[in-house]
Amino acid sequence: MSDVKGLGERIDALEMRIAYQDETIETLNQTITAQWAEIDKLTRQFGELKERVREAESNVPGPANERPPHY
Repeated sequence: MSDVKGLGERIDALEMRIAYQDETIETLNQTITAQWAEIDKLTRQFGELKERVREAESNVPGPANERPPHY
């Protein structure tokens, strides 16, 4: 009878552990999803900024657009 009680306690402990692990996994999943959304947004912004800098550099008059003489 004590074996059954001990086994029941072990099963209860494992069930609690699994429940906490499921909760942790879900929290981590939400965190990773939010981070990827932020990374995607920042990647798009970076691309837009690169394009704006490229356009600004091409519209600057004078020696900034000219190649140095040694080329």
